[in-house]
Amino acid sequence: MSDAVTDAEPLAADAHDFFKTTLSLRPGFLIRRLHQIHLALFAEECAAFGVTPVQYSIMSVVLLQPRIDQARLGHEVGVDRATLTNVIGRLETKGLIRRSKKATDKRSNLVKLTARGEAVLEGMADAVQRAHARTIAPLPPEDQARFLDYLNRLVDAGNEYSRAPLRIA
Repeated sequence: MSDAVTDAEPLAADAHDFFKTTLSLRPGFLIRRLHQIHLALFAEECAAFGVTPVQYSIMSVVLLQPRIDQARLGHEVGVDRATLTNVIGRLETKGLIRRSKKATDKRSNLVKLTARGEAVLEGMADAVQRAHARTIAPLPPEDQARFLDYLNRLVDAGNEYSRAPLRIA
């Protein structure tokens, strides 16, 4: 018999007490755990599309703002330059977006969804909605709205502390 702990095993009583008295009082810990849970739900719902939550956010902004400047896209999604360049490269390799040089500044890229990218985004809509709904499903509907309001307040108040502050005009 193995001594390895599996994800399915319950916490020992002392670990459970530690969680309830220490970790569960740490917003950062809980936010990280909720993020992990949401990523798992998103992956489960959207597996068929091979698109991550960050890729989905980028594609969503590009759909609404065709030919958006790549730097502005990073600011609007709240992704740092290195991460954005990496994610855009993967989306371009998958044929979901296309980059072109800006006519007035050859150092800048404009980003546009391809027809395939638009189709993938449209096809993902229900799966993404299910992932988001499942993330907050344990809360009653009125608490879901309140929770989202609180999250927005926290993000707005702490925006400048982010590695990639949102800059929405």
